[in-house]
Amino acid sequence: MTKHTEFTQALRTWMDISMNRSWRGWSHFAKSTGLSMQQFSIMMQLHYRGVCGVSDISDRFEVTNAAASQLVEKLVQSGYLERAEDPSDRRAKLVTLSRKGKLLVGRGVEERFLWLDQLETGLSPSERDKVRDGLVILSEVARKLDQSLEK
Repeated sequence: MTKHTEFTQALRTWMDISMNRSWRGWSHFAKSTGLSMQQFSIMMQLHYRGVCGVSDISDRFEVTNAAASQLVEKLVQSGYLERAEDPSDRRAKLVTLSRKGKLLVGRGVEERFLWLDQLETGLSPSERDKVRDGLVILSEVARKLDQSLEK
């Protein structure tokens, strides 16, 4: 095995483990709230992207506008989202997280990353420093790749 292949395999193994743990954390938390993963995912989209139109949600989750509207309506009725008229198009609605929705998402984010706190305790201080330095480098390279895709 070449160094590149060993590196790639180690990275793939880490991605598999971390994505599995992350997804499991999201799923467990969403189920504990009574929300579907799709509903919770809409809330996460709003958390990371801010205000969205129903059509943006429809496009992102590959559902019809009617299905997106129904999902949004349930979240509005539950108090997790707020809906307002789009000032540039009165026929369209803009959706954002309510205070209650922000609190719920914040709890979900904490739950999702709880296992990382446990992982950290299994590392020595020098190992933590090495891992941190490597992750900083990987994150920077990944950001550059993302930026090149956006152009």
